[in-house]
Amino acid sequence: MKHFSRPCSSALRVATVTALALAVGACSLIPRYERPDAPLPAQWDTAGQATAPGHSAWVAERPWREVFTDPRLQGLIQQALENNRDLRVAVLNIENLEALYRVQRAERFPTLNAVVGQTRQKPSNTPPYDGIASVASAGINISAFELDLFGRVRSLTAAAAAQLLATEQARRTVHIALVASVANGYYSVWSDRLQLALAEQTLRARQSSFDLLQLKFDNGVLNELELRSGQSLVEGARISRAQARRQLGQSINALNLLVGETVSADRLPPEPILSTEGEGESQVADIRASLWPGLADLPVGLPSDVLLHRPDIAQAEQLLIAANANIGAARAAFFPRLSLTASGGVVSGSLDELVSDSTGAWSIAPQLVLPIFDAGRNSALLASSKVRREIAAVQYEQALQTAFREVADALVARSTYAEQASAQQAQTEAEAVRMKLATLRYQSGVASQLDLLDAQRGLFASQQAFIGAQLARQQSSVALYRALGGGWVSGEASARVPAASPAPHAQP
Repeated sequence: MKHFSRPCSSALRVATVTALALAVGACSLIPRYERPDAPLPAQWDTAGQATAPGHSAWVAERPWREVFTDPRLQGLIQQALENNRDLRVAVLNIENLEALYRVQRAERFPTLNAVVGQTRQKPSNTPPYDGIASVASAGINISAFELDLFGRVRSLTAAAAAQLLATEQARRTVHIALVASVANGYYSVWSDRLQLALAEQTLRARQSSFDLLQLKFDNGVLNELELRSGQSLVEGARISRAQARRQLGQSINALNLLVGETVSADRLPPEPILSTEGEGESQVADIRASLWPGLADLPVGLPSDVLLHRPDIAQAEQLLIAANANIGAARAAFFPRLSLTASGGVVSGSLDELVSDSTGAWSIAPQLVLPIFDAGRNSALLASSKVRREIAAVQYEQALQTAFREVADALVARSTYAEQASAQQAQTEAEAVRMKLATLRYQSGVASQLDLLDAQRGLFASQQAFIGAQLARQQSSVALYRALGGGWVSGEASARVPAASPAPHAQP
């Protein structure tokens, strides 16, 4: 190991210069970060919609268990959060970026290595020419540690920290999307089971009516037109049953995929119970009572700045902060870069004598590199980093606009689907009364068989539409919940994200 004998005053000067360089390293070339103005209205248009009192209790602060109160659905959501593959990938992405962040953060500190070695060589220009020189050494080595004079390493560390935080926000986005998707899948299975139960009961009732028509036709009391009309209704109900079975099976398969394993029967929506009295007003009440497992109400009329708490918006802002920090690193490339290689330990003529007969030795080799000519490389890198920051700013603004539209659409959908479901319920109730009257008129001989069949057909179609409208209303509330950034609670978050220092704001 090479060593130098220096006076104490020289060592003191070196130490002083090093301390001064580290103090200067507090300087940063990162531009001052300012959040772009949100290109949004200050308020959503909630004309004709009920406004929840108070703006502080916005949905993103509410645990998903307070919104989805059905115990079966809560169990499904918890199961999905534990098993879903997309969420696992998001968590692994965080772990990967966390490791890369630690690698980058380590660049701010010197790396100490214990070094033990021996060098043997034959000198060619000093007597005796046939001798073998041997030097053994042991000590501590610092290899090419960069003294961060202008904050290049700290800028890269700040950018890596922001990227890590952006990945954590991406995980939260997946979390919220998964909760909403499981809720939608649960309500879809609920609706499909109700549609299937309705189709099976309607088929039984129509088959019974058709058997009577067939008997009348065989005895010459009924003409073939009325018989074939009754048969058409039976086959139509059979088609609806097949469609409902297919849709239910596919909905359960989709729910299994979301949950990450086969959903047990006790976590699926319960089997609906419809009245056994046949088609009529009682079924309308049964449908209305069976569809709703209880979704807590969501506030509307909230100021648009709540969008800043949506994880995808926070992710876009962290990427903007990272791009801003990279400008500091690109600026620092124009200034001198000081690196330090140093070592200290003992030397002797052989490894055996390192402990018994050795002398102390140290070396320090600072290196200052000043860019003079690089054919415009650093300028191009700086220009590129500024453009990437502008791109990130535009993407942040675009994410805000997209989120605003999603909330606005969800508000409109929830309001109009509620109105549609109410009107559809009124129509179904009217169709039930119509069929009841048509049945009485047919039994008294006032109305024809075709009038009764038409009333049955109208009631069945209206009942199906009523179930679909109620499902759409329920899913519109889920869409609003997701659009507002709900479903995330800080206590559920992973504790792996390091407390990274924010990007410095001050200019040197």
